[in-house]
Parts: sequence; structure tokens; C-alpha cells
Amino acid sequence: MEDGGELQGIQQVAERLGITPRTLRFYEDRGLIEPCRIGTTRVYRRREIARMQLILRGKRLGFTLKDIEEFLDLYDADPQHLEQMRALAGRCRERIDELEQQRQALDTTLSELTKIEAEALARVHAHGEGEDTSRPAMNGQA
Repeated sequence: MEDGGELQGIQQVAERLGITPRTLRFYEDRGLIEPCRIGTTRVYRRREIARMQLILRGKRLGFTLKDIEEFLDLYDADPQHLEQMRALAGRCRERIDELEQQRQALDTTLSELTKIEAEALARVHAHGEGEDTSRPAMNGQA
């Protein structure tokens, strides 16, 4: 076994990463991490913990497990990590473009809803009903 520093148990690692032991087992079953075993007990070296941090970060950023698996495979295959960095940069650009499109769609939807709301309130005011103060303010606006 390579020297990977202090070994930690599954519960310890799960707490450290803010996940459940079941999540760790899931990624182990997918082959993304390979904890050592002492008897039937899983123990994690620094390498597996670092890989889990990369996996969790990738998930937070919206990458698929397939994307993450490919990045990790490149990381293992290329000691300089140049291929991984090229692939990561390309995939990041794709994700940024996807999120920009989603943001534009949200902006359009919000704008349309704001106009509809204003038209509806104008009709209510036109008929002397006044504004409905029971609805919650949106974005600090009354």
C-alpha cells in the first residue's frame, strides 16, 4: 500500500466532507474512489479524500458523473495533468455557455412575469380595488 498519510474511517470522511457514508459507498461502487480495507472496514487515504472533493465540486458545478469520471481518468493517465486541464477547460466553457443560456431564459421569464403582474395590478386599480397587500414582496419590492 502506498503511503497516503493518515487513514480515516468512512464515518470520519463522510462527516469531514458533509456527506453520508452511503454517498461514499456509491462513488466506490462506481469505481471513482478506491478505499483500502482493513478486514471489512473501509479506510480512506488522502488520495481518496481529494478525489471525493473533486467529485463533489464537479457535482456542485453541474457536471455529470460521466464528465467527472473522464476528468479523473485523465488525471490518473497524465502525470502532468495537461490533458485533464484541456478537457476541463473545454467542459467548463460548455457549462458556462449552458448557464448563460439558462440565465437569459430566466431573465426573459422574469421580465414577462413582471409585465403580466403589472398589467393585472393595473386592471385591479382601474376597477378601484387597490393593490393586494397580502401578496409577498418580491426582491424587496412592494
